[in-house]
Amino acid sequence: MSTDRRSFINSAAICATGFALRSSGAAASGIPTVPAIIQDKPAGAFRYCLNTSTIREPKLGIEKEVEIAAAAGYDAIEPWIPTLREFTSAGGKLSDLRKRISDAGLTVESAIGFAQWIADDEKQRTDALEEARRDMDLLREIGGRRMAAPPVGAHKSDSAKINLPVVADRYRALLEVGDQADVVPQLEIWGFSSNLSRLGEVMYVIGETGHPKACLLLDIYHIYKGGSDFTGLNLLSDSALQVFHINDYPAVPGRAEINDAHRVYPGDGVAPVSSILNSIGGNGRSIVLSLELFNRDYWKQDPLEVAKTGLAKMQAAVAKAAVERA
Repeated sequence: MSTDRRSFINSAAICATGFALRSSGAAASGIPTVPAIIQDKPAGAFRYCLNTSTIREPKLGIEKEVEIAAAAGYDAIEPWIPTLREFTSAGGKLSDLRKRISDAGLTVESAIGFAQWIADDEKQRTDALEEARRDMDLLREIGGRRMAAPPVGAHKSDSAKINLPVVADRYRALLEVGDQADVVPQLEIWGFSSNLSRLGEVMYVIGETGHPKACLLLDIYHIYKGGSDFTGLNLLSDSALQVFHINDYPAVPGRAEINDAHRVYPGDGVAPVSSILNSIGGNGRSIVLSLELFNRDYWKQDPLEVAKTGLAKMQAAVAKAAVERA
């Protein structure tokens, strides 16, 4: 274990065991309390981000989502491109939104887009690259530098299996669009997809692009759903993984039946969250943990309380991982 990694783990363990817990109303409301020094967000291995899917069902709009992320105490936000389009279609100015995000003390660490860059149809793929370019331009206007690149367009049960070298070529084309827009498309794993559902597949693709900015957007639920083992995370370099979707999954339903809606807060399920965090953290690496949930029960609750609970659960998971690693 490197000195940097050991230092991170030891310092986090001290934080988790040697500092008094905050005595705010969080404990009374069922939100887990965590060490004060961790809540104060020191520089370290993890930054905390809110993927707006977690609070999406009330259809709050991007301005309210920014307000909630800031009020809950997050470092960053991961918006959805369709929500940004709705904002501009309603007359919103991206320059104003960028200022609102900055004034709230947030950064835009990633965004969720759905351009079908992987599609077999050449015209569809060409159109998708243009769509991705527009999405990236929009994202840059609010300060974003990364965007999800899921296998949409080749993800359905009847989608043809695409050879991985071909996928690598298509992902490289998307990366080249990103070079022009100054936005990095992150190859995203989808565990339910006919293509790019396994950790080994997406690792192969980024390795074969021959592009220095090739990287992954991974997710606890999707790695499990796709059938991969989490130990593969130990093989990733610092640059290969910059944003990580954190969540958890229950024991029931099983892998075959589980879907997005079953995701729960980290620590509330059976995923080996501590082991995962210790695999991706440390080494002086700065990883963004983005809370991505689609839980219908959470969507019925107050979105600010959901955001606060999610952050506290993430912080508690990080503290627990540090103690277990020490």
